[in-house]
Amino acid sequence: MCIDGGADGMSMMGKTRGKSTTVGSRAQLPPDEILFGKSRRMAEVRHKAEKISRSNIPVLLYGDGGTGKESLARWIHEHSAYRNGQFIKVNCAAIPGPLLESELFGYERGAFTNAQTAKPGRIEQADKGTLFLDEISDLDVSLQSKLLHFLQDGCFSRIGGETEKTIDTRLICATNKNLEEEISAGRFRADLFYRVNVVQLHLPPLRERKEDIPELAEYLRVQSEKQFGKESAPLPTDFVRYLKNLDWPGNVRELSNMVTRYVLVGTEEAVLAPATWRTRSATKQETNQEIRPRGLKHIAKEAIREMERNAILEALEANQWNQRKAAQSLRISYRALIYKIRDAGLSSARSSRT
Repeated sequence: MCIDGGADGMSMMGKTRGKSTTVGSRAQLPPDEILFGKSRRMAEVRHKAEKISRSNIPVLLYGDGGTGKESLARWIHEHSAYRNGQFIKVNCAAIPGPLLESELFGYERGAFTNAQTAKPGRIEQADKGTLFLDEISDLDVSLQSKLLHFLQDGCFSRIGGETEKTIDTRLICATNKNLEEEISAGRFRADLFYRVNVVQLHLPPLRERKEDIPELAEYLRVQSEKQFGKESAPLPTDFVRYLKNLDWPGNVRELSNMVTRYVLVGTEEAVLAPATWRTRSATKQETNQEIRPRGLKHIAKEAIREMERNAILEALEANQWNQRKAAQSLRISYRALIYKIRDAGLSSARSSRT
């Protein structure tokens, strides 16, 4: 038995958005000082992660969307005895139950219609590596018992197969929901919860670790430069101060999106845009007055709207106003781009230029 589900048995900010499954073993992670920062809450997370990384026990990561659960899972994988194996991510919320079963456990030839060849599942691919079950709270109830059986003895059979396979893998699960409440509502098995909930790590929301924003934002700026092949100026002090005053409901993912917009808009436009993040301390009415939270939110909306408008306009001009190509370069849907063009009044902007 290679996986003991008992208490003594038994991984860059997640960039695999929109994918239900991910295979990888050497994804680029941020430096530790960026991943964990310097806040007290994240220092506690790091201390606990260091202690459990080399022991093969199940780990359950709690945190709101965008707090970096996948990055932490990859970090644990890279610091474990299973680091030479693959890091296999499965998003339990992205695949319907019947399909997820074959994705996890694989199938034999002829197991169902169109099964022309046998296919190993994600669990097999994670042998001698790490299996990361993201959003495990959304795992179909019909699959929870089969996963529980696998965690109990480390053995399973492919769909349509009779031979049991034994797998040695490290299990890390993540959720943004309270699993005990899911149990009470009948959506999650209590016995499965006890198997995966050996060690808990709670990632705080970004609003509770604002001291980490300056270094994190600058790191994200450099990464965006590399990703899009564009240069940008270091983040101005006023901009960083503005970032630290936001609530960040989307956490690190939202911060990453805003920094990406800063890079794409271009240094000159971003710095000079009057509706961005300059404080109003120079005006007579607000001299020696603090900006109120309501005022900051209004400024934030104006800043995001202005930067987004400029980024869309740049993409349209780069693609000779081919909207489908522009949507692809911006990584949004064609319908979403059409809506944003109308909302930003860019249709009239094109007319005035022709």
